[in-house]
Amino acid sequence: MKLTFRVEEGARLGSLLWEFGPGWRMISSAMLGGGIGARAWVLNAQVVAGYARMDPAEHLRSLGPAGDGVGMMTAASVDRYARAADGGVEAVATVGLRVPTWAAAPEGAEDLELAPMRVGTVNIVTVLPVAMTDAALVNTVMTVTEAKTQALIEAGFPCTGTASDAVCVVVPADVPADVPADVPAGGSREVFGGPRSEWGARVARAVHQAVRRGAEAWRVHHSK
Repeated sequence: MKLTFRVEEGARLGSLLWEFGPGWRMISSAMLGGGIGARAWVLNAQVVAGYARMDPAEHLRSLGPAGDGVGMMTAASVDRYARAADGGVEAVATVGLRVPTWAAAPEGAEDLELAPMRVGTVNIVTVLPVAMTDAALVNTVMTVTEAKTQALIEAGFPCTGTASDAVCVVVPADVPADVPADVPAGGSREVFGGPRSEWGARVARAVHQAVRRGAEAWRVHHSK
């Protein structure tokens, strides 16, 4: 993971970049490189709070390396990222809680995070050392989200996150390319990612610790 800075719209903005290279699969909700597939890098780019560009995917692509990757945005200061590890799993979270939000809000409820453009505020990148089936990847995203929510509530924020959070889970693709992604391939792909599975439990603990650290640091910084 590499932290760099650029000047954009008169502001000094940070970016976190992971360059994995070939041989990795990712699942992500990000606007660039989202979904499930082979990806070589992940970018978590800070943008100005009033971000109003109408080409966010193209903007992210211009900030990242060549090739296929995942790009997410946040208004949070990415240089204040929080990092945690558990049993071979690593999680990095950038946490901004300007507009904490409950997932199930009344219809028509205003959310300032959505105007004028969605800009992620709690972004999580989780890296595992084991290959996974597509179903296990989806299950792992659920686990990441549940652990994030648990950490935020425990840190004293009455919310499930913000309206524009993003997640990316990174795993090796160390099985033959001609094996369908939903086939365990002789046991070489993990088939579970829930919080009580071996690897899901490690994901949950790492994400919980990273997000809680980030949330507590955000409160301290913004209470000054």
